[in-house]
Amino acid sequence: MKKNKGKNVRLKKKQFKQKKQHKEIKHKKITNVQKKHHEKEQITHETVATHNNHSHGLVSSFFNAKSIAVIGASRTPEKVGHVILKNLLDGGFRGFIYPINPNAQNVLGIKAHKSVLGIEDPIDLAIIAVQADIAIKVAEECGKKGIKNLIIVSSGFAEEGFTERDKKLRAVLEKYQIRLLGPNCLGLFDAHTKLDTLFLPRYRLQRPNQGGISFISQSGAVGSAIMDYATERGYGFAKFISYGNAVNTDESDLLEFLGNDEATKVICVYIEDVKDGKKFIRITQAVGKKKPIIVIKGGRTAKGAAAAHSHTGALAGAAEVYRGIFRQCNIIEADTLEELFEYAKMLEKTQTDAKGVIRNFPINNRIHIITNGGGYGIIATDSVVEEGLQIAALSKDSLKAIKKMGLKTENPLDLLGDANNEKYKLALQAINSDKTVDVMLVIILYQTPLITTDMVNILSEFNAEAKKPMVVVSTGGEFTEMLSKKLEELNVPVYTFPKNAIRAISKMVEYYKRRA
Repeated sequence: MKKNKGKNVRLKKKQFKQKKQHKEIKHKKITNVQKKHHEKEQITHETVATHNNHSHGLVSSFFNAKSIAVIGASRTPEKVGHVILKNLLDGGFRGFIYPINPNAQNVLGIKAHKSVLGIEDPIDLAIIAVQADIAIKVAEECGKKGIKNLIIVSSGFAEEGFTERDKKLRAVLEKYQIRLLGPNCLGLFDAHTKLDTLFLPRYRLQRPNQGGISFISQSGAVGSAIMDYATERGYGFAKFISYGNAVNTDESDLLEFLGNDEATKVICVYIEDVKDGKKFIRITQAVGKKKPIIVIKGGRTAKGAAAAHSHTGALAGAAEVYRGIFRQCNIIEADTLEELFEYAKMLEKTQTDAKGVIRNFPINNRIHIITNGGGYGIIATDSVVEEGLQIAALSKDSLKAIKKMGLKTENPLDLLGDANNEKYKLALQAINSDKTVDVMLVIILYQTPLITTDMVNILSEFNAEAKKPMVVVSTGGEFTEMLSKKLEELNVPVYTFPKNAIRAISKMVEYYKRRA
């Protein structure tokens, strides 16, 4: 009995110690196998980094981090370091987290350390959220610790004219062969693994669900606003990366990584400048053969270029030069942020099924329009012609099927105001089998009384088996928006107006034509 009692006392002491250390114990049981693997991984990274090669493997080490130090992890909820730590926890990061704060014993229930040099275990990634003048000293400590991946969210470097500070940072990175995302950046987010290093709180910036769109943004403000906008509208993300001043990890490195990332189907980019033109051309030409790249270029005008320089230290080039490079590399250029995601939606949802499997449709420019509103059919026809696409001439079999339905028009095929679900079904079947049609544009105005909510299931089921891309246009209020959102959740691209849909179809056709 005494032996058992002694064991119980020891057990209770141990349990008390575990409770006190909270998530440090919960998240940080590193086995010998994990340590060996981690050490091996670090050696590999050091060897590759010595050759200054920021390849897919090196960028992936940011996303594959199993242990993260948050330097500047404050106990004050409004501070950037506190928000980053909270987002890592709330996001469900399953690795080991080390708050660094010399003035705190713990932050958010996790044991705090005075410096990364006081941590025995290896660290994959450090996020630096301290003032710029302190950040360089902290980066040096990270180098001594053997940390090979840094994210510096702090501003106050070249973008604000502090070129000497920038040179000192570069010297530290070179000395210790460290890869850096930033400085002056927002961080990164992975919707599939839930890694979230962003410094904006979740109640202000919604995090998107899993999807196939990855977004690279040189501007943190543009990136955060667009991610919030896209999430509200149901776009699914694979990854989001804000890279700021791009000191030694630039847009080309990130594009190369996403080009090899299985979760990424479409890459969206906001850039103000390109760090290395030859490298950018080489990588985008290779990536563009595998998946679409859509770019919006900031600083296209003289005034915009000046603003870009003061924003991220970017030296923006002539818009005509960039347009030429984009065409050469089969990059789709968007003029507005709205267009950026209209194109992304088209390319993501038409190239994969609801399970994310690539469909490999033969894409060409012959469009067929089905509508229950004659005026909308006319507007759509004009847009098809204006965008340089063709109105498809139907086969004899399709014409026979249309006549059996008692309809007189061919393309656009006007099902008239008394159209019901069954009429749409018959029309879709006829056009789907027609080899003279490359893309089906289906206009549905839900205001007509015979169209029921079952149309959502009819369209999604048809889309799953379709032999060619199907794009839906629906204009209306709350009822229409509700049904459109359901359709998009079922992997059907939906647009509010014909012009937007047809412009996106045109970009899709152009991309696949150049890639062939």
